[in-house]
Amino acid sequence: MSIITLEKASIYQETNRILYNVNIVIEANEFVYLIGKTGSGKSSLLKTLYGELPLLEGVGKVIDFDLRKIKPKEIPYLRRKLGIVFQDFQLLTDRDVEENLLFVLQATGWKDKVAMRDRVTFVLQKVGLEQKKKKMPHQLSGGEQQRICIARALLNNPQVLLADEPTGNLDPETSISIMKLFMDIATTTSAVLFATHDYRLFELFPHRTLKCDGGIVLDSDLL
Repeated sequence: MSIITLEKASIYQETNRILYNVNIVIEANEFVYLIGKTGSGKSSLLKTLYGELPLLEGVGKVIDFDLRKIKPKEIPYLRRKLGIVFQDFQLLTDRDVEENLLFVLQATGWKDKVAMRDRVTFVLQKVGLEQKKKKMPHQLSGGEQQRICIARALLNNPQVLLADEPTGNLDPETSISIMKLFMDIATTTSAVLFATHDYRLFELFPHRTLKCDGGIVLDSDLL
């Protein structure tokens, strides 16, 4: 089943066309790299997929949302079906790990407090940090904070994770452990589109690669 489909799509930042004639299909439980130099369009492509940038040309579908027709009021519902992981952790510094995750569930419409705590426990077990639920963000290492961010992205059982340079602030050894976690997620839980410019990672963990280069997207499966 296709989770993401772009056909003859152009990606814009305001009136500036960043990418053109983009053709991508990503299936359920697929792991795909998105690579390219800084400024090549990786983040703009991701922002289009989660509705921060409008799709002005071509066909675009993410899960069951049409990116050409989506209304602003529908974008939060699209994002609930996605998990988004950023390079900077964006954890709330005034509350512990469990409270960070409960806040997201509350904000996305969960009401049952028992179900909410059970879901928090489940995603923390998934990333191997259940024992850290009462820790404050500043008490965690960078790798642990990123694992919490991945747990946060998994809360609403997304069909796809969009990861924008999630290992960019991590040391090489920690980056490898985070990569193994993403690989496990792709196998068991969600498709993963993983943006990075760390070529070492996809040499260690080879997978299908989309490369932004010169305004186009090259698919390693088609080369």
